[in-house]
Amino acid sequence: MGARLRIFLTREQDRTLLQLRTAEVPQKVKDRAEIIRLNAHGWYVEKIAAHFNLTLQTVREVLHNWKSKGLEGLWELPGRGGKSKWQEEDIIFLDWSLD
Repeated sequence: MGARLRIFLTREQDRTLLQLRTAEVPQKVKDRAEIIRLNAHGWYVEKIAAHFNLTLQTVREVLHNWKSKGLEGLWELPGRGGKSKWQEEDIIFLDWSLD
């Protein structure tokens, strides 16, 4: 087994992550912020994974993203998910047909 993955936060970082719990951000961002805080407060990856019902790898990815990217690592990268297949002509047609 390798070394334990441990995050150390400044008071300001901890306060910022705590404020994300009540901010208007996606739930995934709130969960990732809490994962980082729990790790900084001494929780091991295994316990955090069980608490959030996530895989160990997912928790490790969140912690590694925090170490390498900081707050930016909490959000999804742009371009994720399915792309819209609607064309502008389709929307214009629908607007016209509703009149």
